[in-house]
Amino acid sequence: AVVSTQSGHYGRDRRRREGKTDYFARKRLIVQNKNKYNTPKYRLIVRFSNKIITAQVAYATIEGDKVVCDARSTELPRFGVKVGLTNYASSYAVGLLLARRLNQKYGLDETYKGVEAVTGEDYYIEKEGERGAFYCVLDTGLARTSSGARIFGVLKGAVDGGLDIPHSNKRFPGCNAEGEYDAAAHRSRIMGSHISTYMSSLMDDDEDSYKRQFSQYISHGIMPDMIEDMYTKAHAAIRADPSPTPKKVLKDGYKPKSYKRQRMSLQQRKGRVAQQKAAFLALH
Repeated sequence: AVVSTQSGHYGRDRRRREGKTDYFARKRLIVQNKNKYNTPKYRLIVRFSNKIITAQVAYATIEGDKVVCDARSTELPRFGVKVGLTNYASSYAVGLLLARRLNQKYGLDETYKGVEAVTGEDYYIEKEGERGAFYCVLDTGLARTSSGARIFGVLKGAVDGGLDIPHSNKRFPGCNAEGEYDAAAHRSRIMGSHISTYMSSLMDDDEDSYKRQFSQYISHGIMPDMIEDMYTKAHAAIRADPSPTPKKVLKDGYKPKSYKRQRMSLQQRKGRVAQQKAAFLALH
């Protein structure tokens, strides 16, 4: 069947056809009250790939979304976390990094410090002084919001970092079916205790599986009893300096390396044609 590109419906909701955007949810996340005029409605956007966690704070405009702040798990090695960049503990660290970086950008880092020692307890920002905390809402995209999902690790990290995000503890690890919340269980997940427990069990029961599954931990010399300390130091390092890595300053007159074939002069082109003629005549 021929698809008419003239139809006004063909260009609509391209990302829906690609299965990338839930427009039913997006509409409710970005529509702002009319009496707030052009006030941006900020969203904490969290996306997971096989290797990277990406967290951004952005707002929607008619031209497209504008990103205010960005943090990724690929930055964690700078803070001492070189392995396990997509687990729950790293999710929390990415959320914390984003929150501290955003507060630093707007001069709120000294006013809203959040939870400096991880406890797993419920924490909700309260206004201090003239300026309120930075407010945004969680945008989970197409991810399933099942209980204990890593996406809520980013949320918890951002809240503990000093952002005002509406939430409850019902989807955090440590909350059971009756709605009872165990903060200690959540803290152990944030500090990577589940990883160290699994590493220890594999070391005892199946050494081959341990070497295969934790090869990067072994190559970096990380043992099960070192994981909690690694994340504790990472949290402290993030709070000490959450600023992004400065961009490299290019030298004056710098030109990027080109892999294109250089343009030949007229004399070179004539010589090339003469060579091709001579080679052809030699064969015939």
